[in-house]
Amino acid sequence: MDPGDPDAEYLRFWQERHLCTLTTLRADGSPHVVPVGVTYDPGARLARVITFTTSLKARNVRAAGAEGARVAVCQVEGGRWATLEGRAFVHEDRERVAEAERRYAERYGREPRPNPARVVIEIGLTAALGRG
Repeated sequence: MDPGDPDAEYLRFWQERHLCTLTTLRADGSPHVVPVGVTYDPGARLARVITFTTSLKARNVRAAGAEGARVAVCQVEGGRWATLEGRAFVHEDRERVAEAERRYAERYGREPRPNPARVVIEIGLTAALGRG
């Protein structure tokens, strides 16, 4: 499925409140999987994850270098599941972080706690998979 043009059911699933996972790769190539909140913006072909700058997930993404880190975010509920894949980059720009916080609050129904060390992992989407 084209992550920039999902069907209505797939998009609706990503708008519901679900805890997700983010998978990044450690320096030794082993997967690091952690629970996160994810927002999906098909128009921009982006998924966003807010975190703090020294988190292992942010460090793993940065370590991938200029080409970005290959990552996946996933959510599941019963037999429904959805995965978004792409290249991730860490951004500290306040406007990007604020947009990610706004989208997080919209999806999860609460404002994230203030955090001066907050960054956003933006994932440029290359694939969308799932089953509704």
